Parts: sequence; structure tokens; C-alpha cells
Amino acid sequence: MNKPLAERLRPNSLEDYISQEHLVGDKGSLSNQIKQGVIPSLIFWGPPGTGKTTLANIIAKTSERPFYTLSAINSGVKDIREVIESAKKNTGLFTTKNPILFIDEIHRFSKSQQDSLLGAVEKGIITLIGATTENPSFEVIPALLSRCQVYILNHFSKEDLITLLEKAIQQDDIISKKKIILKETEALLRISGGDGRKLLNTFELLVNNSNTDEVIITNKLVLNTVQKNTVLYDKTGEQHYDIISAFIKSIRGSDPNGAVYWLARMIEGGEDVKFIARRLIILASEDIGNANPTALIMANNCFQAVTTIGFPEARIILSQCVIYLATSAKSNASYMAIGKAQQLVKQTGDLSVPLHLRNAPTKLMKDLGYGDNYQYAHNYENNFVAEEFLPNELSGTTLFEPSNNARENAQRDFLKLRWKNKYRY
Repeated sequence: MNKPLAERLRPNSLEDYISQEHLVGDKGSLSNQIKQGVIPSLIFWGPPGTGKTTLANIIAKTSERPFYTLSAINSGVKDIREVIESAKKNTGLFTTKNPILFIDEIHRFSKSQQDSLLGAVEKGIITLIGATTENPSFEVIPALLSRCQVYILNHFSKEDLITLLEKAIQQDDIISKKKIILKETEALLRISGGDGRKLLNTFELLVNNSNTDEVIITNKLVLNTVQKNTVLYDKTGEQHYDIISAFIKSIRGSDPNGAVYWLARMIEGGEDVKFIARRLIILASEDIGNANPTALIMANNCFQAVTTIGFPEARIILSQCVIYLATSAKSNASYMAIGKAQQLVKQTGDLSVPLHLRNAPTKLMKDLGYGDNYQYAHNYENNFVAEEFLPNELSGTTLFEPSNNARENAQRDFLKLRWKNKYRY
């Protein structure tokens, strides 16, 4: 039985490795380490099909180290301990270099499973290389993460994907026997979503489905051959971003029907429950904000709950939170305010803090006038005193503009009452 095309074309050296120039190019951050064989423990973070496993194999081969692999999908603490014991026995017997342990989908390991790696990594019994499609800041325990360098792998560019296709046409023993013409590649590249493995698998399907020695790749051929349900929801491809966009825009647009539908699409597509919940936290602040401050509390509680519960029951909690956010009053005033403030900082640079707002912990600072004339608000009626809190050059600048809703109308009235002409709106 033939290996899949993606496996047949798997590179064995850095010279054959395609993409990730920022890591393994001439000036890549990993290139010198790999060539010198000085390899720290690493976490490769990136979408599927971007070469994480291949790069781990190349590192092991180039540095001439024993190479162990585990998949977090079907390995447990027992398997980890067996590998560590084997590494202890082999180190010094066959090589003085500590072995590499590659763990695919390390984000699927529980805390206890990740804990079982700490001692071996810390003592240098093994060099860990973990691969993950999820943000390691959320999915890898801090103690293990602090012992690893994190490198980000990107989706393949259009040029990278075309290079892969041309390599298959020219170098693969099976594919090269046919005359293949890349007349149109837009549909093929779109379906791949920047995933090199998916591109090659789809390409091989097109070639194998042809009964002739000449295969002309067109958009129509791709769309007719590839079953629609295979791209219904791809967690890393274009559909992923299109559907999360529709989901967010439905909530922002106060349509619970649309929001729950797109939520269901993500759930049925196997989306990570924490990814969905994190998006809700962001939305609760960006699109609802102070029009309904409880929305942020609801979204944060939703994240905590679904993280504890998991699927399938988490779908109910997500649905409740999504409907609550969709039917809430909306405001992006906080989002707009911080955007304006950041832009102002970029334009004006590091303006000096006015003397009256400066801290004066030492006598010298007090002698220099730090803190002079600062008016303590609680000493005044209504705990308020009209005072300038911006740098002198920005006096009178307005960054926060309340939206038109009950809560922010109250904020507007509060500011107008206290500040009179400063906050006129």
C-alpha cells in the first residue's frame, strides 16, 4: 500500500524544508541552533499541516540524537515514564547527547501528564519538543512552558503551496508519471487553507481520480471532485474564520437566531470550547462594554463553566451566554476610547507626567516639586475636584464618548455635571 503523497514528500533536511523562513531560513532563529546541535526544549505552535512534526524529525536527524515520539491523543503518564526510562538507559550507551521526545498535540495532555515531564526536562534527561495547534499560554502548564522556547509556525503562503505542488509534480515517483497542468489553482489553494498536508492530500485525490495520463487542474475539477462536506467546517482553514466572523457579527447585530446557528456550526465542527468562550469574553467588552457591565461577568463565568464541564453539556452554557450577549444593549465606547488613546500615544510620544500627578517617595523628589498642588478628590464635595489629568500638551482632549444607551447616558450626565464644559458631548 502506497504512503500518502504528503508522507512521500516529507523533507529530511533543512534544505528541502519549505516555508517558515523566520525560523529555519538563513537568518532564522532556529537555524544556527539546529546546525550546531544545541537544542533547548521547544514548543512548536501553529496550524495543522505547517511542518511541526517534520521540523522535529529534521532537528533529531541533524543533531544525531535518539528520537522518541508520543501522541497526546493515545498516550498517558505510563507511556511518558517508559520513554524517560528508556532515554536514561540509552544516554551514554549509544550517544552522549540527550534524546529528543516529540509529543504531538501536547495541549491534549492533562496537568498530571504534563507534570510527569518536568523532572526529565529540567535534568536534561530528554529534550522536549511539543507540537500544538492551540495557544500554549492557555494549554501548557506554566512550569513546563517556562522550561521551553515557543516558536510560532505560520500557514503556508500561496508561494509555498505552489512550490509544494511543483515539487510533487517533478519529484514524486507516482505523480511524476502523469502529465499534470496547473491551469487554475485558486480553488485548490482555498480549500487547503494554508495547510500543506491538506493541499497534497487533495491534489493526490484529483490525480488518482483521473483515468487519463494528462490531468488539467481547474477550479471546476477541484470543486466537482472534493466533497462539499469535507470543507463544511475546517478549524484552521478559511471556513473557521468566516464562521467565527459570522458568529461575532450576529451577536454584535443583536440577532440570537443567527448567533446560536453559527454557534451550532462550530460545535458540530468540533471547535475547541475554550476558543468559543474566549471570543465571548472579548465581545462582551468590545461590543457591549459599559452599556451592560454584567455581560463581561457572564462571559467570564461562561468560560470558567465550560472549561470545567466540557462538551457536550457545555453547549447549553454557551447557548445561554450567547443569547444573553445577543439580546444585551450594545456599546463600543470603551473599545473606541482605548484605540484613540493608543493612536494619540503613537503620535505624541512619551509626554511628561505633570508634576502635580507625580509620585514623591523621597525628599529630593518633594524638593523638586513632585506632587505639588495635587488636589485629593476625597477632600472635596462629591469626592470631586476639577483638575487636569492629561499631559499639558493634551489638555482638553476627549477620548471617551459615551454611546446612546441607559447606562452610558447616565455616565454622560455624571461627567457633564462634574466637569461642566470639559465633557460637553
